[in-house]
Amino acid sequence: MERVAARSTHAEPRHRLRALSRPLLEPLRHGDHSLQALPSAERERLEQVAGDCTDRFQRSSSGVAGRNGQLALHHQGRHRLSDRKLAALTAVHNYYIRRADGTTAAERFFGRAYETLFTQALQRMPLSPRSARRRPRPHKPPYLMPLAA
Repeated sequence: MERVAARSTHAEPRHRLRALSRPLLEPLRHGDHSLQALPSAERERLEQVAGDCTDRFQRSSSGVAGRNGQLALHHQGRHRLSDRKLAALTAVHNYYIRRADGTTAAERFFGRAYETLFTQALQRMPLSPRSARRRPRPHKPPYLMPLAA
């Protein structure tokens, strides 16, 4: 609630959210709470992870932000994406599209790097069979015989 309050543009919702968050955070700050027994580095790491989770799962305010906005743009032009197309768009979003920092959605979510989408596709797709040998064309007789030879 503190993060949402900090992003609020109007004073009334900001004050209301901070007033709601104070009683929830107050017990965590007391010296007798089990969190206070942890080393300060561990507490900072827990707070960082909690903040990352909050930012990750917080609803976006923009209509075109992230994957849902991207899908909305696809639905806008043509309705009813097939399941195959939706799965392909999901794979492209999670493993191909990169932010300015060079990370994909899968890397940010799972916290580790993955092979490129093309490499993963090559590993999962079977090789195409060898093409058939070309058969010779049958000889076509001329339809008009030359008159003079």
